[in-house]
Amino acid sequence: MAQTIVITGASAGIGRATALAFLGAGWNVGLMARRAGALTEVAAGHGARALVLPGDIADADAVAAAFAQVVARFGRVDVLFNNAGVFPPAGLIDEISLEDWRLALDVNLTGMFLAARAAFGQMRRQAPMGGRIINNGSISAHVPRPGSVTYTATKHAVTGLTKTLSLDGRPFDIACGQIDIGNARTELLEGHLARQKAEDPSLQMPPMIEVGLVADAVLNMARMPLSANVQFMTLMATKMPFIGRG
Repeated sequence: MAQTIVITGASAGIGRATALAFLGAGWNVGLMARRAGALTEVAAGHGARALVLPGDIADADAVAAAFAQVVARFGRVDVLFNNAGVFPPAGLIDEISLEDWRLALDVNLTGMFLAARAAFGQMRRQAPMGGRIINNGSISAHVPRPGSVTYTATKHAVTGLTKTLSLDGRPFDIACGQIDIGNARTELLEGHLARQKAEDPSLQMPPMIEVGLVADAVLNMARMPLSANVQFMTLMATKMPFIGRG
């Protein structure tokens, strides 16, 4: 019997690549994001195994409805890839608007909380009990980029969410891990770098990895038995300046 995963932010970038990898591996996939048209493109050709779930990850009712549809179609939730995120415009803290701060909190933190809450609730009540939650953290959960106070603060909070879910999930056979990605070639990162390049034309583009490598890593994490867990994985471009000092 095919296993079922819910992927948030599934319309583009890492979410899209991961959805296609899981569909290719024979999983049932619930695809959640705001853009219904883009989700339909991801689902094309995969029949009933791909369930399009248009909705705002920061909307509690939309998240609850999406998980209800997944359970109605597939019967259970085995894995959540908690992936949706935004990177608001960079700047020093006194240049950051309250609207951008709230956007980062709504999507990167509240959205992850809502999806994890729905998945956790389903996993501990289904039979057989249990499942896995994989949170998309970031290298920023360890070291920030300059001018990234909104994004970095939320990604540090995601690490706390991961640790707490790992602890609270033990009695219910719910494993929780986190993948911290450095410089995957996505629309999100390239948009951020383009804005920085516009401000400083001398800026050199950093080393990057392709999103397919991230999708493969998430699939490997998801395939593990619930008796084992990748608590934290760091996947990054080899030559990016993460380790070292000046």
